[in-house]
Amino acid sequence: MSEYVEKQDDVYRIAGSRVSLDSIVIAFNRGASPESIQRSFPTLSLEAVYGAITFYLANQTEVDAYLESGDGKFNDLQNRSRSEHADWYRRLRTQKEERSFV
Repeated sequence: MSEYVEKQDDVYRIAGSRVSLDSIVIAFNRGASPESIQRSFPTLSLEAVYGAITFYLANQTEVDAYLESGDGKFNDLQNRSRSEHADWYRRLRTQKEERSFV
């Protein structure tokens, strides 16, 4: 894979850590500098952050497809949860609306 990125159970992670590559890529794509990203993840060295970004740029098509796949899985889980717990979500929405009128 890479010195800086490994795949564990179908999840890309920064090597030797629990930090997902997703976290680094999303921050990078939002314009965060490697130094800023490293401050957000103090368990990572600046070298590891640069290495992860380099991995992303070298494998951008594959990583972007992986991220889109994850988004789809998240949306499926969210929709299933909302249908299985419709009453709870309805009560939550009602409470939120009542609080906004106060």
